[in-house]
Amino acid sequence: METQPKSIPVIPTTRTCPFDPDAEYKRLREEDPISPITFDISPGPKEGWLVTKHADIRAIMTDSRFSHRAELLALATTPPFDVPSYDPEPSGPGSFVRMDAPEHTHYRRLLTGFFTVRRIQEYEPTLAGIIDQCLDELAELEPPVDLLKAFVQKVVYRSVNSVMGVPAEDVAELDEHFSVIMRIDYTLEEFIHHNTLLNETLARVVKNLFENPNDKLLGKLIATGELTEEEVTNIAWITIGGALDTTPNMLTLGTFAFLEHPDQLAKVKADPELMERAVEEMLRYLTISHLGATRVALEDVEIGGRTIKKGQSVVLSLPSGNRDPDQFEDPETFDVTRPARRHMAFGFGIHQCLGQHLARATLRLGYQKLFDRFPDLRLAVPADQVPLRDKAMHYGVYELPVTWG
Repeated sequence: METQPKSIPVIPTTRTCPFDPDAEYKRLREEDPISPITFDISPGPKEGWLVTKHADIRAIMTDSRFSHRAELLALATTPPFDVPSYDPEPSGPGSFVRMDAPEHTHYRRLLTGFFTVRRIQEYEPTLAGIIDQCLDELAELEPPVDLLKAFVQKVVYRSVNSVMGVPAEDVAELDEHFSVIMRIDYTLEEFIHHNTLLNETLARVVKNLFENPNDKLLGKLIATGELTEEEVTNIAWITIGGALDTTPNMLTLGTFAFLEHPDQLAKVKADPELMERAVEEMLRYLTISHLGATRVALEDVEIGGRTIKKGQSVVLSLPSGNRDPDQFEDPETFDVTRPARRHMAFGFGIHQCLGQHLARATLRLGYQKLFDRFPDLRLAVPADQVPLRDKAMHYGVYELPVTWG
């Protein structure tokens, strides 16, 4: 028999520890793992659900009765300005992330071949060379430095340039705009300004590639003759935006976590083969998609003792699922020896992160080479002075002051 809801929670985003989700998730996971929530902005019912247990999240992510279509989803967070009406349109051609099959399948199939395990393994020597070059440049600087700007962003910008074929100066400009619109505390003026410039830049980049195609990812997509400029532009928005808003946060925050867990860093230094497992544990432990993922029910669905009604949105808390003790022993502990492969840092199901293998390679090589080159790397400020990026779609830090020598 379905029990009556105990409370109407809000999506928790506050962190008292730089690495742990809000403590409210733990309470909800134990007491009310499918919790009622009220959305301020929704094209459908305002009443929805917050899901916090690993098994329930995975079940919903693989259930075709739940949709990811943009025009149906409530907003997990409320913009910091008035929204007089909310009637979202379906995603534009090529913008496959907020689509369902078969449209999602069509676009994803065009891209999958560029991000297979084998393709990323072939790319690793190039990626390693990019990281080494960025470390050479870091070594020439006088510490202390901000590791995010002095190393991490350089690696990601050059990797995006190398994989996507987008000029480096355009990558930096795009990052400036993405860094604003991926926040949850922008003003209306900021959103309009940066979204407009972002779209103009992407449209210009893609137009140039149609006129002068290269042998990189976007150029090869264009060469198929199957896609319009609008479709390629929307695909570029997703792939470039995903790279610029996730890997830099994860690489920087993970370095912070290693520095604050010297016993775990020592284990990896003593046994470099542990790094692959350490990366998976880092992804589980930190889970930078701290607002989770959103789906909407296409029909009434019974799950976890609750009835999720047709049209209701559900927010799937990935950080909470990745700290679920029913799935991971002693989940609050960062343990580089843990076999953490069942984490959901990249999501799960058909919408699982397309670039996950490239992200893993970047993290593994990035952490390994950074600490090999700077074995005495350490924070240049107390840990509680590192500014946390908690008002954004993806969690991280705004800067990481470090020193060495």
